[in-house]
Amino acid sequence: MSNYTVESFMVDSTDGVKLRTRLFKPSSDPHGDMAILLVHPYSVLGGSQGLLKGIASALADKGYVAVTFDMRGVGRSTGRASLTGFSEVNDVVSVSNWLSNHLSLSRILLVGSSAGAPIAGSAVDKIEQVIGYVSIGYPFGITASILFGRHHKAILQSQKPKLFIMGTQDGFTSVKQLKNKLASAAGRVEIHLIDGVGHFQMEGPAYDAQMVDLILKFAASL
Repeated sequence: MSNYTVESFMVDSTDGVKLRTRLFKPSSDPHGDMAILLVHPYSVLGGSQGLLKGIASALADKGYVAVTFDMRGVGRSTGRASLTGFSEVNDVVSVSNWLSNHLSLSRILLVGSSAGAPIAGSAVDKIEQVIGYVSIGYPFGITASILFGRHHKAILQSQKPKLFIMGTQDGFTSVKQLKNKLASAAGRVEIHLIDGVGHFQMEGPAYDAQMVDLILKFAASL
């Protein structure tokens, strides 16, 4: 039997888009004032909140409020997806504001997967309640930077604690590119490399348990 319930509802974005959101709520609330907000991979390539269900449910099972949502233009969310993910930054900010206003959650840990990582990274300093950031497979590589390069600066300059998780065989970013980028990053920066694992492999359900362990360990340090 699971130790959490799931509620589904719509959140209004700052520019009128309606975002389909799921709240994974633990039965007991040991981490009552903190929510972990998960930002899904690239909408244009079929990313949706369903990809993060495994991680969200496991976090809720461990007593954390976990939240997933479909960014604009995905699933039942209205609006249109953007190529560079800048409109979607509003979506992250809107769901975060909803969490602090409606659920009185004063601390939010933002977790972005793949293209969700640059989008979440651009939102970090726009949300007062965000106390930390986790990236799962941030696409720092040269080709991916054509789309997401303008997001890099926001997370690299943020003073908030950050954890970057990446497979050593990530097809979008090499270990060297990751380390070069993070060499100039402000504040507390941690890197966790998973040996021999590719980008999409790490996003798959086989690695959910490992992602949950890393997220929980980081959350406990904040």
